[in-house]
Amino acid sequence: MNVIKQFWGLLWRPSTWTVGGVLLTIGFLIGGGGFIALNVTLAYTNTLEFCTGCHEMKTALAEMQQTKHYSNRVGIQVECPDCHVPATGLPKYLAKLAAVKDVWGSLTGVIDTPEKYEARRSEMARKVWAHMKKAGSRECFSCHAFEAMEFDEQDKTAARKHQRAMKDDSSERKTCIDCHKGVVHKLPPGIED
Repeated sequence: MNVIKQFWGLLWRPSTWTVGGVLLTIGFLIGGGGFIALNVTLAYTNTLEFCTGCHEMKTALAEMQQTKHYSNRVGIQVECPDCHVPATGLPKYLAKLAAVKDVWGSLTGVIDTPEKYEARRSEMARKVWAHMKKAGSRECFSCHAFEAMEFDEQDKTAARKHQRAMKDDSSERKTCIDCHKGVVHKLPPGIED
């Protein structure tokens, strides 16, 4: 009978440990659910279909489809996030957070016509190039590796520059974007390849 009274007492007057355990479990479930929802959302927003779902990105998609990054003899196909979104960690979350402004731009029609897109091409390109330079062309190295390059298959100038960049560990090191602007998207007027 004493056990029943104790059990009944726990039900109606839970201890601090019981309340803490329940709150911790609820917090864990909410936090875990939120983390899963966040990652499912990030995965969905990292698809070509999502990135080019807005009509203002049709110009960028059409340009990309004309490059070796989209169609090539080995069948490797790069998508928007491969170049524009870090693959993992805090940089990925920060990039996605910064991209929220693009939703506002889409809603307000910042680049909703080919003419508006062209008028802002230089500004958009310079922002992306500056980000890539600051990040050491990190996204390029998600696919490319100096160690895997066949320098004898490259022209002499390219091979020499790649080997020099590979050995340079200074803060002034050239990154991919220093030499490879306009690889996927048309260059803005006045910028040389």
